[in-house]
Amino acid sequence: MKTVTAAEANRNFSALLKDVARGEQVVVTSRGKPVATIAPVVPIADAAREQAKRALLARLAAQPISGVPRDWTRDELYE
Repeated sequence: MKTVTAAEANRNFSALLKDVARGEQVVVTSRGKPVATIAPVVPIADAAREQAKRALLARLAAQPISGVPRDWTRDELYE
């Protein structure tokens, strides 16, 4: 893991992003204290995303409707 100051990160941002694209994590410090971590994005597998989406939609479809019934129209609301 690489550590750079905020000023160095600002001056060499393009080079820093190239390092991150190659898989390196970078800690940015300000006044000697770590303030940020720049790390490569870890993509979520498409299959896992689709499975989570299906599970959420199934749970929402099974959930009963709550609240009072709405027997008014949009136009009535603004009268």
